[in-house]
Amino acid sequence: MSTDTPQSPDTQKLTAFEKLKEDSRYLRGTIAEELKEPTDHFDKDNIQLLKFHGMYQQDDRDLRGAARKEGGGKAFGMMLRSRIPGGRMTSEQFLAELDLCDEFGNATMKITTRQSIQLHGIAKGNLKQTIKRINDVQLSTLAACGDVNRNVMCCPAKRADGLHQEIQDLSQDLAMSLAPQTTGYYELWMTDPETDEKTLVGGQPEGSVVEPLYGPRYLPRKFKCAVTLADDNCVDIYANDLGFLAVVRDGKIIGYNVLVGGSMGVTPSAAKTFPALAKRMAFVTPDQVIDVAKAVIMVQRDYGNREDRKRARMKYLIHDWGIERFRAMVEEYFGSPLQDCTPDDVSGFDDHMGWQEQGDGLWSYGLNIENGRLYDNEHRQLKEAMREICGKLNPNVRLTAHQSVIFCDLQESDRAVLEEICRRHRVPLTEETSTVRRWSMACVALPTCGLAITESERILPSIIDSIEQPLAKLGLDRDAFTIRMTGCPNGCARPYNSDIALVGKAKGKYTLFAGGALLGTRLAYIYKDMVPEESVTEELIGIFAAYKANREQGESLGDFCHRVGRDALETLAAEAPKP
Repeated sequence: MSTDTPQSPDTQKLTAFEKLKEDSRYLRGTIAEELKEPTDHFDKDNIQLLKFHGMYQQDDRDLRGAARKEGGGKAFGMMLRSRIPGGRMTSEQFLAELDLCDEFGNATMKITTRQSIQLHGIAKGNLKQTIKRINDVQLSTLAACGDVNRNVMCCPAKRADGLHQEIQDLSQDLAMSLAPQTTGYYELWMTDPETDEKTLVGGQPEGSVVEPLYGPRYLPRKFKCAVTLADDNCVDIYANDLGFLAVVRDGKIIGYNVLVGGSMGVTPSAAKTFPALAKRMAFVTPDQVIDVAKAVIMVQRDYGNREDRKRARMKYLIHDWGIERFRAMVEEYFGSPLQDCTPDDVSGFDDHMGWQEQGDGLWSYGLNIENGRLYDNEHRQLKEAMREICGKLNPNVRLTAHQSVIFCDLQESDRAVLEEICRRHRVPLTEETSTVRRWSMACVALPTCGLAITESERILPSIIDSIEQPLAKLGLDRDAFTIRMTGCPNGCARPYNSDIALVGKAKGKYTLFAGGALLGTRLAYIYKDMVPEESVTEELIGIFAAYKANREQGESLGDFCHRVGRDALETLAAEAPKP
């Protein structure tokens, strides 16, 4: 445990960003003034504040050359993210997002690893209209990004057991209870783009407490929350700052084991940073959940590191203090002692793909969307298929933490209709998708993400293409294991607890990780660093061959890599016969 104990904000030397938040008038900044200026981008201060409103200013690196030829510099566009607790949407909401990606975005839509939707390439001048229309269908972009609690994740499966409905209702309650209270968002965006007249009254009374939970500085860093059942960790609960794992007795939820301090982000050049899995803190009853969640956030608010953003996530506070001291402080803010965790822990993972009975006489269908990208081209018409399914069948829509879609509440007669729509638009059904492709995912990376060092989403499909046949020859084509890829070490696709991961380290080069767990309960180790893109397939096939030749009965790929360790895995991969 480090002796570098964080101080309270009153004694810390605040960063410029902390002062910016404090002086922003609760996230207003000078955004309103900049929206009226005829420029294609925002200044550096407002760029930071706009994150709290659900957006990042980006530069499409593929278009830079054309922009420079036309006398410009960068090809600016905004990425706009919706906040969708538990990934639950109506067909109307889903269709509205598809319309916006065509009208104002780059004609593609991205389903994220946190069960939300991103639109890319939105011009500054179209922001107000886009955000207003998202709110018109009862969605929001507020707090989808920024130093606040972001989208609350939850197992999205539709089941008639009562348990799934209960945790999904809790995710909605958490999202509402932990949301920022500033009306600055509505003042900026809920106005008519033509007349600038407010369609939703904003403003808070003078002297009122605007942000009772967050305060004027908000949190030191982003904060992520998830809820799930022990037998289905489809939301990767250990990768979140705060997790609520349902404890079930006799078919009823009696409470939740509280997990704290998970986070995937890391800066390789800074040894003081690291990925971390959440730690088990305490057991709470259902009526305690919201107040305990607020207590955890308030501890992070008051004691998290505001001097160094690289060490500002809650995992570092817990690392420096230890879980015992952190729990004691949460109890102090909560107002009473908490019970210890029950033995219940993660025991399963269902990606909810394919046809599944809901238990109420209706069906759900999980459709694998590779890397979450919806698009239309001459080979595949994903958007058109989605439009027709939602238009004809009007299902409830659920977004998964693996970037895919579940259509819910379908009749038996709808099954053939849905499959025919997919085939007509050349969209592979989940049953026609290889296991390795189904369990893979990638972040956006190039060309739009400003943090990206190298490719991710655009090249993972070709990597999967290259390993499908070797896996089949090895007889491993039905083995479920996660392969996750990111274009930088920020960890947006949760690579560090994956069975296998590729993390961008330099242009065209990756750090190859192995030994994580399908259940998300173990961190992977660095197997090889600076692996050239052209060598990735060979390295992966070596690992698969070693696994085939040396695994124990019932052993998963991640468990095998963990058991043998890095050095032995390298030796075994070199010696194993390749397909």
